[in-house]
Amino acid sequence: MDKDLASIVLTEEQITQKVNAAAAWLDERFKDALTPPLAISVLKGSVFFFCDVVRAMKTKTQIDFMTVSSYGNSAETSGVPKIVMDLSASVHGRDVILIEDIVDSGHTLVRMKDLIIGRGAKSFTVVALFDKPARRQVDIKADYSCFETGDEFLVGYGLDYAQQYRTLPYVGILKREIYEK
Repeated sequence: MDKDLASIVLTEEQITQKVNAAAAWLDERFKDALTPPLAISVLKGSVFFFCDVVRAMKTKTQIDFMTVSSYGNSAETSGVPKIVMDLSASVHGRDVILIEDIVDSGHTLVRMKDLIIGRGAKSFTVVALFDKPARRQVDIKADYSCFETGDEFLVGYGLDYAQQYRTLPYVGILKREIYEK
């Protein structure tokens, strides 16, 4: 375990089980789709989860990436998500799957939904690794969440603090003294 963590909350095995469940849920949801859905990863946090989910899916998908930032190097959201890198593919008339690492305040998810639907997507489905309802500031949630968590500061498996800890193969709780300096 990394020395900056208070504890590990999810092992690699637990994550793999939920990734496979999320992929199976998406396969069922899009089994009758006439065209491959477009799966979008919100970089950088969801990239590990995204790759694992789309590889586990039996449904053919196309992929694209966006970078949306609301944290920067802070432990607190700014509440104003900013699109740093936009999609290269058109979403018009497409089934879109947004694969997120965590739904926290909800501001980023609202921004993404408004953007994708506003661009003419046929449908908008959200799969999240974590749902953190205790921190929700707007009325929105993922269509499928692998885990619900409290107000702990989680890192690992894509989740970061100040661009660190993303590559840990498990998820842990970051010690308070690390982010309250």
